[in-house]
Amino acid sequence: MALTEKDLLAKVPTGLYINGKWVSGHGEKQITVEDPATGKPLLEIANATAEDALAALTAADEAQAKWARTPSRERAEILRRTFDLVRDRAEEFAMLISLEMGKPLAEARGEVTYGNEFLRWFSEEAVRITGRYNSNPEGTGKILIAKRPVGPAFAITPWNFPLAMATRKIGPALAAGCTIVVKPAELTPLTTLMLVKTFEEAGVPAGVINVITTSTSSATSGPLIADHRLRKITFTGSTFVGRKLIQQASERVLRTSMELGGNAPFLVFEDADVDAAVSGAMLAKMRNIGQACTAANRFIVHDSIAEEFGTKFAAKMGELNLGRGIADGTTCGPVINQAAQDNMERLVAATVSEGGDVLVGGESLAGDGYFFKPTVLDNVSADSTIWKEEIFGPIAPIVRFKSEEEAVRLANDTEYGLVSYAYTSDAKRQLRLIESLDTGMTGINSGLVSNAAAPFGGTKASGMGREGGLEGIDEYLEVKYAFIPDPFA
Repeated sequence: MALTEKDLLAKVPTGLYINGKWVSGHGEKQITVEDPATGKPLLEIANATAEDALAALTAADEAQAKWARTPSRERAEILRRTFDLVRDRAEEFAMLISLEMGKPLAEARGEVTYGNEFLRWFSEEAVRITGRYNSNPEGTGKILIAKRPVGPAFAITPWNFPLAMATRKIGPALAAGCTIVVKPAELTPLTTLMLVKTFEEAGVPAGVINVITTSTSSATSGPLIADHRLRKITFTGSTFVGRKLIQQASERVLRTSMELGGNAPFLVFEDADVDAAVSGAMLAKMRNIGQACTAANRFIVHDSIAEEFGTKFAAKMGELNLGRGIADGTTCGPVINQAAQDNMERLVAATVSEGGDVLVGGESLAGDGYFFKPTVLDNVSADSTIWKEEIFGPIAPIVRFKSEEEAVRLANDTEYGLVSYAYTSDAKRQLRLIESLDTGMTGINSGLVSNAAAPFGGTKASGMGREGGLEGIDEYLEVKYAFIPDPFA
């Protein structure tokens, strides 16, 4: 018997998770979680206060020493058991993601697979934390290098990938031996609550993971960040908020990992396979309805093929079927809320007033929910409003170029540096682009770069630190050096 929406929502915890218990917290007014496809409520959940946040940190701090001493194999097994449980319940998680975030069910299933992989990956990395032992150059003693957990961490996750952004932070923290307080986004907290319930079933000790949901993010997080017991903050979200958090973290010199905004360029050269480039563009632009920091925002296309690319790209965008994510046949869901829908309308209007042409879409869909038609804009100026902003929605502006040097200049002309994409059949050019594009990640003839086994992160205003890969666990480890006089002297 198929799981109903009502039955699924009945399984979701609605409280805060502090020191191994689900509690109601001290917030007077609950948070209403809304379905962006209908504008109607899904659930009401607890609303944490600063008092609740500090209680969560107390639990994490008191559990830290014992968790750090827990054998790495035991930590790994908890992560692996959670991975297995999430895999067994993949359809439930996918449906919940689709309900609260809006993405099509097929895409939500992809997020479950991708996000869950961080639990498996870091369960394997937990037992591979290494140091070194060697003689100093003078021969007078031994150098001993060890890595130890940095301590209690505070993770702030965004609304657009409610499972993957949680596992990408919880996985390495637990693997390294750190306890953690997680604050999911107010717009999409349900998936994280379900995930933590799954961790609980997998046997995570009390206090190791704590979750606070709140509608007063700054007021709730501020005292926690200022508390001397907190040792690390990890954040995924806008550069604007990231800068504020870095300022707060600087007062106590907290270890920080920041995965911030993006304005990804998508370069298509004259020697590219245009059909392959269009397929890659659909993936890079429309993953998560364009609401991703990795979304291709600026399409930089060689003048000789720009018309062909634009026509084919617009045709593919026009074929997408807008609807509620869990409905059959839906290939494009809503944007997250009314403010996002209004912003899409503003960007299109500004681009048209500045000389751009609408090839397809360009307007909101009438009716319930926050739908905006997938849009391609051509003949866009590199001085236009939309070219400078992180779009975070289903709009693709095209700017034309004539030389490789011009394309690279256009691509790098932004404060952001998260990811870039390039389509070309010239192997030498591919290597040049990897070197010259100022981003932390580059997809060559590919519209997708994210992988749990690879380091995810950017340059410039797109943040600091890396998540995933061999590098991901180091964000939660301190290096400790000890000197030992030569034992043979």
